[in-house]
Amino acid sequence: MGTMKLDQSGAPVVAEIVRSGFVEGHHYGSVVALAPDGAVEWAIGAVDVPILPRSCNKPIQALAMVRLGLDLPDDLLALACASHSGEDFHLDGVRRILAGAGLTEADLQTPADFPLDDVAREGALRAGRERDSISMNCSGKHAAMLATCVLRGWDTATYLEPTHPLQVAIAETFAEVTGEPVAVVAVDGCGAPLLSTSLTGLARAFRALAVAEEGPARRIADAIRAYPEFVSGTHRDELALLRALPGVIGKAGAESCYAVALPDGRAFALKTDDGAPRVRPVLMAAALRRSGIDSSAVDATGELPLLGGGVRVGEIRAVF
Repeated sequence: MGTMKLDQSGAPVVAEIVRSGFVEGHHYGSVVALAPDGAVEWAIGAVDVPILPRSCNKPIQALAMVRLGLDLPDDLLALACASHSGEDFHLDGVRRILAGAGLTEADLQTPADFPLDDVAREGALRAGRERDSISMNCSGKHAAMLATCVLRGWDTATYLEPTHPLQVAIAETFAEVTGEPVAVVAVDGCGAPLLSTSLTGLARAFRALAVAEEGPARRIADAIRAYPEFVSGTHRDELALLRALPGVIGKAGAESCYAVALPDGRAFALKTDDGAPRVRPVLMAAALRRSGIDSSAVDATGELPLLGGGVRVGEIRAVF
């Protein structure tokens, strides 16, 4: 493979931006792959230092809630793990979670936003809708958090405080399944506590979900497998990957974080330093191929052409 280029922080180049045969830029980052037995099979960059996995944490947060007694149908449990696109079925699902707990959209503390999905966002704008809390992509997670609080008799007004019993329980589960202590508690874009782990810890947690044979972890994995469109949206690259590989689970996050695990125990996690979402599926497809996972559908998610004059003149390509 030769000597890899490094950025100023020491992260290696993981992708090149190639236009008309000229390399006009790079993406720097780190990738880890676990073997079926959970050992590190290969790694690139800093995979043992704390990162903020952003929304990749959601299935782990949902695991803690199921352990606390949250019992949702699989489609709504998948929505609890989601960074949803704000499509109608997503918003209806959030309302179902809230209604089941005797709550309304007014109880959500997600910041007001428009849907992530282009079609849904354009429809909202044409209809004259304002930004609202339910359209924010984390509202499924927040609704599940609120429902868990109602179930346990905990205060719903302070459910985002790190010292709230819900968040304490989530942190305990998170440390357990990642196999690492939580080094940093930050604030995520949605306002919820954001727990740190390493890329290796993140892959380890997703592996635990993917290989579970019973219990809450199996419930989370089965919900993601059965309703992948609820975890992201109908036009997302994550959905294409989840549908391409039988039994796979996965979750993307902001700042170009991505975690994927297969039922045979192989697991992957990655992050780029620049946080560019465009390169995330390219890198995951390359990581899967490097570990011998062959799927034309996955390959399609890893192609990112660059256009010039409306035609393809280059691409962003992984270099590992």
